[in-house]
Order: sequence, then structure tokens, then C-alpha cells
Amino acid sequence: MSLSAYSKLENRFTRLGLLEETSGILHWDSAAIMPPGAALARGEQVAQLKALSHNLLANGETADLIAAALEQQDLNQWQKTNLELIRRKWLRATVIPEDLVIALSKACSASETVWRNARIAADFEMVRPYTETVLSLVREAGTAVAEKLDLSLYDALLDQFEPGARSQEIDPLFDDLTQWIPGFLDDVLTAQDRRPPIQMPEGPFAVATQRELAVTFMSALGFDFDYGRLDISLHPFCGGTPDDIRITTRYDENDFTSALMGVLHETGHAMYERGLPKDYRRQPVGAALGMSIHESQSLLVEMQVCRSREFLDYAAPLARASFNGTGTAWDVDNLYRLYTKVERGFIRVDADEVTYPAHVILRYQLEKALINDEMKLADLPAAWNQKMQTLLGITPPTDREGCLQDIHWFDGAWGYFPTYTLGAMTAAQIYRAAVQADPAISAGIPAGNFTPLMAWLRQNIHASGSLVPAAELLKQTTGQPLDPQVFKDHLKRRYLAD
Repeated sequence: MSLSAYSKLENRFTRLGLLEETSGILHWDSAAIMPPGAALARGEQVAQLKALSHNLLANGETADLIAAALEQQDLNQWQKTNLELIRRKWLRATVIPEDLVIALSKACSASETVWRNARIAADFEMVRPYTETVLSLVREAGTAVAEKLDLSLYDALLDQFEPGARSQEIDPLFDDLTQWIPGFLDDVLTAQDRRPPIQMPEGPFAVATQRELAVTFMSALGFDFDYGRLDISLHPFCGGTPDDIRITTRYDENDFTSALMGVLHETGHAMYERGLPKDYRRQPVGAALGMSIHESQSLLVEMQVCRSREFLDYAAPLARASFNGTGTAWDVDNLYRLYTKVERGFIRVDADEVTYPAHVILRYQLEKALINDEMKLADLPAAWNQKMQTLLGITPPTDREGCLQDIHWFDGAWGYFPTYTLGAMTAAQIYRAAVQADPAISAGIPAGNFTPLMAWLRQNIHASGSLVPAAELLKQTTGQPLDPQVFKDHLKRRYLAD
């Protein structure tokens, strides 16, 4: 019996998925543990894999299979959605020539490699020429997609990370937060000053011990080390595939809290990937829905759960025992104040919940201006510092604490940043719905029992893959569209309550 056109498409996308997984893992390797001298060769390998996957998607046979599959009447809802997502990926691919795919991949690899050294040297000019090339090629590819899909240039880039999202919908949300955060931040800092001073646990904190504690918490959350691992990199991230998940973090022997929360954040990403529908592995419908939902899962774990007083009831005794801590600095109340400390800081990945949206809005505004050619890349450090002063009242002392701190732009991820704050708002709304639906979730956290939470998330979020759009999934699971007030109310309860 011959395969239907749709079945042939699934087979094709299984092969495509394998190529994309391989290039993704190789890229992770270069970012995390690749010898510096081998970076150029690895960049060539990744570029060729991307070219192969691009050709497999964009060629005429794929177009014929899509056309024939659209005529089939025997597809279920998962297959129909998968076919539409395949068609959309194909449309994007057909307007980008192979030589541009290769050029952009190589440019990103080169820029990211130089960025690592530029960040250490706090020298933006060192990487600027390489990033100019990336930005130019990103604009070229984005323009082709924008014309094909009738989108603005920025929205064409945003759409690859957050399908269906539009900047005209994001702008009012972020404008509202921009107006609200400064006054709320002042109120939080005033309230914080009335509380007992935070005592910092004394280090040093051995990296090996930090890792052991992180692994303990990862395991409690449900991370399966038969299908993943924890490593070190310059920038914390989660990569790989649902069956081969790689988490990285960076350690500070003077402060165990940063690396630990970074690991918990990335574990939220990992649990989402592991929970995606197995029956549709390597198919678009079986993939993560978009980065706002992805970020909601990491921020739900890190911010909603692991910075809560309930989590510290479980975690504080383990941390004290791991580091042989003594004294009141290791008390639950003190560690809770430490983990919910609010301050005007420079680094996004270390930022608290209150100031984090300001870090994201800054990047969103700057990348829109750069993509739309409303400012030059050479002006980025000064523009960054000015916006940081406006939004948070501080100015980075060097480019390392400023525009060089994130990997995204240097690695070609333009249009990604707004998903972080969209994810934070989504996380608050999903977690509120989860604890209302199942009281065992909040009851389990002080005991280190995260099974009820992960079971609810797997059933209501993870297992849906990309079957329905993000806005529809959120409405299904929480009963309402995205409501920023839920996020604000969460912040008020946590940071202003005495």
C-alpha cells in the first residue's frame, strides 16, 4: 500500500527534524564546551546541516506533497494542524535562498565566537563588525519573509519565535509596564527597607557542591538524567531535543544563589520539552508552541515556585546541609528575603521579578530600532546606557554589564526578547489557574513534592504541543486571555505584603 501525501510529509519532516536536532546539538556543543580553535570548523558543519534541512523543506517535492495532502479528507485534528504548520514553515523557507541560509549561519557562528571574548574584554567594538554582518543578513531574510506573509519586518522576525504575535499588540502592554514599574519599584524598595536586613551566607561555595545541590532540585522537579545533562557555559541556557536535553549554567563561588536559580529556570524549559507529545516527535505540531509559553514554563518554575516562601521551607535545610551553613543567615525567612531581594541591577539573567520587565523592554525597544534601521549598531552601547538610566536609574560601568551581556543578537536571535516578559505574565496566569484547580500543587511544594504541579502542566500545557495557538491555549487553561493585571497582582502580594 502506497503512503499518502500527508504520510510522506511526516516522513520528510522526521528527517528534517533529525537534521535540525543534529545542528542544534552541535551548536550547543560549540557554545558550551567547544575548543576555541575548532569554532570555525564547527560553524561550517552547522551551516551545511542547515542548508540540507532548508533544501529538504523548500524543494518542489515538498510543495507537491503539501498540495496533495491539502486534498485529503481523512486527516484528524492533529494532522490538519500539523499540515498547516508545515505549510507555514514551507512558505517561510521558499523565500530564503540557500546561500543566504549558509551565510547567515556562518555569520552567527563567527559573531558568537568573537562575542565570548568581547564580553570578557568589555569591548563592544571587538564584535561590532561581525554583528553588523549578522544584522544585515537577518534584515535580508526578514524582509523576504515579511513580503511573503504581509508582515512588518520586525513582526516577521518576531513570528519565528512567537507565532501570531504582533508588535502592535505588545507595545501597549509594555507601555503600561513602563509607566507602572518605576513607581512600584520605589514602593517595593521602601517596603524592603522596613524589613530585617538580609544576611548573606558566607562562602566560598565550592562549584562541585553547588552542582550537587542543583542536581538534587532538578531531580525533585522531575528532570530525568537518562535524557539530559547539566554543564557549564558562559551564558545559561537549555538546548538539545526532548530526548537529549542539555542545560548549562555558570557558577560563582562567592554566591550560590545565582547559579542555582539559573538551573531551576532552565529546568522549567527542560520539563516542557520532555513533556511534548511523543506521538508527534519531530513534527511541527509536536514542537513547543512558542517562546512565550516556553518562557512561562521556566519562569513558572523559577519565579512562581522556587522563589516562594513554600519552596524555601523545603530548600533551605538542604542548602544549609550542603554547604555546612551555620547561623541565622541560613534560616528560611532570611533566605526568602535573599531570593526575593529587589535591586536596580545591570544583568538581566540575575534580575528580580520586579525589575526584569524593564530589562526586556529596553532590549525590545532597541532591537526594533536597529531592525528598522532607525539607529546604527555603533550607537548601541550609548543608547543602551541611556535607556538603562531612564528605566532603572543606573548606568552600566562597561559594555560587559551593558549591551554585551546577552548572546541573542550576536547569535542571530532578533525578535526574541519580548517573549521573556510575555512569558512572565503568562506564568503568573497559568500558575494561578493550576493551584486553583488542584490544591495538592501548593500543598506539595513545602515537602519537595512537585509531582502534582508537573502532572497538571504536562496535561494542560506540555502535551498540547502546537495543536492550538498560544492565545487559545492560555484561554483554555486559565479561562481568560492574557491579563497583565494577574502578573501585577502577583508582584504586589509577594513584594508589598508584610
